[in-house]
Amino acid sequence: MVARRSPGHVCLARPAPHRARHPAPRPDGLELSGSPSRTILDLGVTLVKTGLASVALLTLLSPAPSAAQVTPERARDIGIPLEGAAGPLDAITDVPGVTVGHLTLVRGAGKLVVGKGPVRTGVTAVFPRGKRDLAPVFAGWFSLNGNGEMTGTAWIDDYGLLVYPITITNTNSVGTVRDAVIEWGRTRLADAFNCCLPVVAETWDGDLSDIYGFHVTKEHTFRALESAAPGLVPEGNVGGGTGMICLGWKGGIGTASRKLSDRAGGFTVGVLVQCNFGQRRLLRIAGVPVGQEITEPIECYEGPQLDSARAAERCPVGATGAEKKDAGSIIAVVATDAPLLPHQLRRVARRAALGIGRMGGIAGAGSGDLFIAFSTASTGEPGERGIRPVRMLGEERIDPVYEATVQATEEAIINAMLAAKTMRGADGYMVPALPHDRLKEVLRKYGRLKR
Repeated sequence: MVARRSPGHVCLARPAPHRARHPAPRPDGLELSGSPSRTILDLGVTLVKTGLASVALLTLLSPAPSAAQVTPERARDIGIPLEGAAGPLDAITDVPGVTVGHLTLVRGAGKLVVGKGPVRTGVTAVFPRGKRDLAPVFAGWFSLNGNGEMTGTAWIDDYGLLVYPITITNTNSVGTVRDAVIEWGRTRLADAFNCCLPVVAETWDGDLSDIYGFHVTKEHTFRALESAAPGLVPEGNVGGGTGMICLGWKGGIGTASRKLSDRAGGFTVGVLVQCNFGQRRLLRIAGVPVGQEITEPIECYEGPQLDSARAAERCPVGATGAEKKDAGSIIAVVATDAPLLPHQLRRVARRAALGIGRMGGIAGAGSGDLFIAFSTASTGEPGERGIRPVRMLGEERIDPVYEATVQATEEAIINAMLAAKTMRGADGYMVPALPHDRLKEVLRKYGRLKR
């Protein structure tokens, strides 16, 4: 509920003149355990900065990862034929001002014990103009299928403004993350007491993670927010995408961008997805029926102690094991510097659905497919009689933005799957990574990969 305000007052939540930094979170009771045979060297919360957008990662204090580990092979590295010209980073951070941060929680292995683990989850944060400029931006959103949650959308429907950073997490942590974002904004937004509700979106990671253990805390959210940075964006098993499954393979966070031609305005469109939807048999990449060509390995339980309901899913189950229903979700965040108004951004958000459809998504009844789009262009400064002059891209010029959104959404999903690594979680549940070599073979078979 929004606090009372004086009649006629519409809050635009200007940044507070003095910002108090929240104290760093404590890693009380947090740890990362590998396999039983692995030696635990040391435990702690480290802030990994590699020239990439920062990742606050709960991890072993071990030697720094190699460049190959930090920057996995992406769609364009493989040579997948993709339409449109990408920005320099091929990421949502190609849109000037946009920053991204992740907090990744990976702890425990083996049998699921609610409240203890294993834990495979996290938080991802997206700032439209970075932490230094918290002025509101125009925004619009769209629900393709509503079996999910994205908070703060009633405010966006009525006011067309995004005030807080967008955060994405697991289904059961939405409330905690929402509370944390409000607390974080209280000392940074001058009118926070009279304004707005944050956008927090979710997808379900309960197959791999102890989702009913409620392991994400306010402190984790603060760390994700504070770690947000420009630059390359870590993808795959990071942040809110840590425990996600996409089109039958390990999924997670992915991003891509498109740079429009000068003739089309020279604007940039960037997309970030948290990918947790779909069925493998429907997976298509560059128009190729990859899900029908690569049928194994499939997700299954490696754990020795399973109840009768899950025993049939024990590994190995064969290449044609029973496939799960489309019961996942996908969150898409679309950013652009094109001067668009809320009604236009709502239509831009809808176009993310077309990129998902290219990949084989059908927005199944059990799926929460929720998208938000924002513009970093100015919302105008109030002038005489409170009138704000704003700029708007003409409707006759908006189609290239739509096209870029479709293309970048498709590529962001591919990048999420290529970056993700095989993960084992609760009760030994194993979700395999999409095998790059097999993908290349299939694309060559259909004449879609030349090298």
